[in-house]
Amino acid sequence: MPGVYLIGAGPGAADLITVRGARILEQADVIFYDALIDMSMLAWCTSTKLVPVGKRCGAHSSSQRFINKQLVDAASKNLVVARLKGGDPLIFGRAQEEIDALEQAGVHYEIVPGITTALAASAQLKQPPTTRDLSRTLTLTTLPGRCAHPDHKTAIYYMARDQLTEVASTLLAQGYSGDTPVCLMESVSLPSERSFACTLDELHFGDVHHHFLDRQPVVVMVGEVYRKQLQLLRPLIQPQFDFEVLQAAS
Repeated sequence: MPGVYLIGAGPGAADLITVRGARILEQADVIFYDALIDMSMLAWCTSTKLVPVGKRCGAHSSSQRFINKQLVDAASKNLVVARLKGGDPLIFGRAQEEIDALEQAGVHYEIVPGITTALAASAQLKQPPTTRDLSRTLTLTTLPGRCAHPDHKTAIYYMARDQLTEVASTLLAQGYSGDTPVCLMESVSLPSERSFACTLDELHFGDVHHHFLDRQPVVVMVGEVYRKQLQLLRPLIQPQFDFEVLQAAS
């Protein structure tokens, strides 16, 4: 389908790209690729226009605004456009700027996740970064001082279907605002995937368990970055209680 596909190339090796990502590269009319990808990956795209738009510190590179414009212009020609980004496009990949530009232009787009470097490095070390006895929290970060809003934290909980109230109470105790957006995703990437949204207060005070199917995995994603999703998904989950009464009682 014509449009823009933001594809995660993975951490380095060409064969660590996803099957879906590789398939789209074969079908793409034009590919805008980063400097950090394995160039052998481009051998799958012999009939495609290849455009380097990589950004490296201290070297000549394309500005993000120029990249955004190129993506929109290419998509306007009814082409299949691949934007090949190192690692995963959503992890420190400046994908938000590109998403915003595509949405403002009314361009169809899809995000194809990739293996982020932190997980590939862990695999090479043969050492899980999370273990039941030593570490149940994993933080992915860049150098200090690069975040414009250091107090805006994103938390993602795996396998949290049976601990929703505990997750909410823990984050509220840590200082998260009750108005913080929460996205709850069931069976991620499967045909049965479902998405819901609420605020942290709603997750804490409301009974949302009945929205989910038995034995299906649920990921809980919390943070101000999900404000737009809160507005889009909110109709799927309606609170059946009075927050002011519940909060007064607590």
